[in-house]
Amino acid sequence: MDAPLFPLFADLSGRAVLVVGGGAVAERKVLALLHAGARPRVGAPELTPRLRELADAGRLQWLQGSFEDAWLGKDIWLVVAATDDVPTNRAVAAAAGAQRLFVNVVDDARLSSFHVPAVVERGPLQIAISSGGAAPMVARHVRRQLEQLFDGAWGQLVELVGRHRRSIRSRFPELGARRQFFDRLIESPLLGLLRRRQDGAADALLSEAIAGTFAPAQGSVVLVGAGSGDPGLLTLGALRALNQADVILYDRLVSIEVLQLARRDAEYIEVGKSAKGHSTAQQDIHALMLEHASAGRRVVRLKGGDAFVFGRGGEELQFLRAHGVPYEVVPGITAALACAAYAGIPLTHRDHAQQLRLVTAHCKDSMDTLDWPELAKARQTLVFYMGVGALEQIQARLLAAGLAAGTPFALIENGSRREQRVITGPLHALPETARQHMVQSPALLVLGEVAALADELHWFGAAPLHGRTTPPSPSTKTPPTTLADAA
Repeated sequence: MDAPLFPLFADLSGRAVLVVGGGAVAERKVLALLHAGARPRVGAPELTPRLRELADAGRLQWLQGSFEDAWLGKDIWLVVAATDDVPTNRAVAAAAGAQRLFVNVVDDARLSSFHVPAVVERGPLQIAISSGGAAPMVARHVRRQLEQLFDGAWGQLVELVGRHRRSIRSRFPELGARRQFFDRLIESPLLGLLRRRQDGAADALLSEAIAGTFAPAQGSVVLVGAGSGDPGLLTLGALRALNQADVILYDRLVSIEVLQLARRDAEYIEVGKSAKGHSTAQQDIHALMLEHASAGRRVVRLKGGDAFVFGRGGEELQFLRAHGVPYEVVPGITAALACAAYAGIPLTHRDHAQQLRLVTAHCKDSMDTLDWPELAKARQTLVFYMGVGALEQIQARLLAAGLAAGTPFALIENGSRREQRVITGPLHALPETARQHMVQSPALLVLGEVAALADELHWFGAAPLHGRTTPPSPSTKTPPTTLADAA
């Protein structure tokens, strides 16, 4: 078995590095070297336009022509062979080895005496991943996983600790005590303060920790938007929060695929609201957040869509602030954006809609507060959340307010999920079409000229369905008597 590589971070600032080759691969290597402060010398008959610009700007030296041993001057620290010519790469590797220079031959581990790792970079913090040249694509995959776990706050943490390095070493001269200090520091609210850009509070917390007045670990709540169901729509911030959570309070509409991405040993508590079956009162959700955060746990309040779009996220933050519980917010892709996109419906369009209105039709009281004449105006898109059980009322009020009976609609059921269905038609046939296709929640209603584009632009799942033009055929499935039953 070959010996493992010795991991090494090289300081190339102000030092000359030879890159042989002038193509796209050489360009990537040169840009990385410039980022590290090196002084690249590029040897090649021709250069890419970008490399030529850098040469003209004096940021690299161009050695025009074919490789010569003389390019390996006494001031060269490192060599990279990045040509597509195997004999040239071998010649570069041999010449570099003869002068005891480390050389990397792109895509040839056997000729390389050093390898360029996949890197996760967060300010001064760098995490390098190498497969020893055996499987660079695997190393890149690992890097993508680490990108999700380590955000910019880690780089800020390194900078902050660096500014206090002398004080920390003076306060904890013993290595064991210093390790324990850093273990407690990582588990403290420090990273959360840095993520919220509360730099002064973070600096003060670190100073308190060094002085020995470190408060015990405090619980917190992260309000996370889970999107409409497709786990691919989660943000990196959401994935990080889910993987750090001790307790996850999740809504009914959060998909199982999203939950499967969370930390496996976390405590999962369903706190969804439903018109039928189990339902958790809002005050009980507040109590659960407070209970677990007060016990020092990291709580994720996981909500479908986005917590601040008809999600009562504002009420939950007001409760947390009133009880002194630290919190963060990770936005999610709200259903209007996700479901419309997966149905091929642009919510705004230069030819059809210059305005977008998001509306909740959850109950009669909320509908009574809406300005229906404004909603009935032309050249806008209406998106109704939680409106499946009130389609007759929505239709009647919009028609009474003057919206054209032929205005296109799209009902998007289970948007962005594998079982997505899109049903389209004109406003005058809205309730009847929904009954024909037995539309059930979760479903979103899109009204406006853009809804008709679903037939033309659909790309996900099956093509849109339409209302029947002939009498219904016999079916073993009995449609609900009212749309409220379907919801």
